Amino acid sequence: MVTMEKQFLSSSLIVIPQSAWQGFQDDLREVKEMLAAKSADELSKQWIESTEARKMLGVSQKTWQTYRDRRVIPFSQIGRKIYVRRSDLQKFLEAHYISAKR
Repeated sequence: MVTMEKQFLSSSLIVIPQSAWQGFQDDLREVKEMLAAKSADELSKQWIESTEARKMLGVSQKTWQTYRDRRVIPFSQIGRKIYVRRSDLQKFLEAHYISAKR
């Protein structure tokens, strides 16, 4: 019972004007949108390994090797590891987009 009383006494209610609450909600929504945009930007700049890139494109190892040999998609190589930017894969996919007939 003592614990419950302490919780009740430590709780407080804050009353603010409706306009201040609306402003707070608008600011919070803006921060949320900024974080989402930043996350999307960071994701596009992210480097991924060759295996994941192949899976994203749905191509075989041979086709992936051909793309690299022909420099179709930019990549970075450190030792035997191959890395590709997500944004470069997205550009490649958009460049090969075929729209529906009208």
